[in-house]
Amino acid sequence: MSVVGHADLSFVLVTRIFLLRHGQSEWNALGRWQGQANPPLTELGRLQALHGASRIGSVDAIACSTLERAQVTASIISQQLGIGPVIEFPQLVERSAGEWEGLTRPEIEDQYPGFLSEHRRPPGWESDEHLVERASAAITALAMSIDGDIVAVTHGGLIYAIEKHLGAPFATIANLGGRWVEVVEDRWTLGERLNLLEGAEITVPEQI
Repeated sequence: MSVVGHADLSFVLVTRIFLLRHGQSEWNALGRWQGQANPPLTELGRLQALHGASRIGSVDAIACSTLERAQVTASIISQQLGIGPVIEFPQLVERSAGEWEGLTRPEIEDQYPGFLSEHRRPPGWESDEHLVERASAAITALAMSIDGDIVAVTHGGLIYAIEKHLGAPFATIANLGGRWVEVVEDRWTLGERLNLLEGAEITVPEQI
């Protein structure tokens, strides 16, 4: 953890957390909305995690969502970097997509005509406010308990919600793409967005 000293010997603790989207899942590959459903990684998703790990650099801890696609991504990164154990946070799971979980965009258009074009969501959809609240609890806990830079393997919808909450415009994020968030006491600042992959391995799921 970075420590900035002052003349009066007080200190400000600074933690950086890299919110990283998991590798490609089977439903990512099929274009199915996942939410809190739990499909596994594809073989390409495992390869993405393996290759992405080599570009992370030096970090002090690895955390993840409790969904399998994030757990396995984090486990592969942990093994490659020699950092562990992975810390699991249920608050880092993906947004609940309610009735849309498991559906493709054409299926949503058929069952919920006009919802996507009008930016409407089904009754069981988890709100931005609730998603940011629970994600914030995990990020705050990490910032208070771990000294240094942290990789937190999570999900696209959660990263989008945090970015929106902190004032960033929407832009799609690929598997093994992520965003740094700097936490200074109770203040958060968005850092750089990074994609850990190059070339043909980059996949941008169509669901969100």
